[in-house]
Amino acid sequence: MVKSENAGRLIAENRRARHEYFIEERLDAGLALEGWEVKAMRAGRAQLAEAYVYIRGSEAFMIGAHIAPLKTASTHKPVDPVRTRKLLLHRNELDRLIGAVERRGYTIIPLELYWQHGRVKLQIGLAKGKQKHDKRAAEKDRDWQRNKSRLLRAH
Repeated sequence: MVKSENAGRLIAENRRARHEYFIEERLDAGLALEGWEVKAMRAGRAQLAEAYVYIRGSEAFMIGAHIAPLKTASTHKPVDPVRTRKLLLHRNELDRLIGAVERRGYTIIPLELYWQHGRVKLQIGLAKGKQKHDKRAAEKDRDWQRNKSRLLRAH
């Protein structure tokens, strides 16, 4: 399992994920993409807001990520901006994810899309959903940290 600090440029980020989930573990996965999708990502036309990861059989797939095609992208083939994309993971990583999802009730969510050595990588998180009171507590803590820094700057 290779963990990185996003060595490359960020393409898209799922900001809502930190608000909705406790992220227990992060790992990186490759994506099986078509040429027009890579070109669109180079232009920054990807969104992860509605995306999620599911496991079928013994493979992981990302659903709901929107990659808007360029006008010049593919003229000979129909493009689907929200098609299901396969995640490329090592077998032991997949087995660990399957075990966590099936036995321990975790969810796999896409966190970030970024470039690493000329290839598109997806950072996924093994997460548990937050309850409403957890979200309120996190918001209250964030507000307190913001106010504290304001007070310290004022003096």
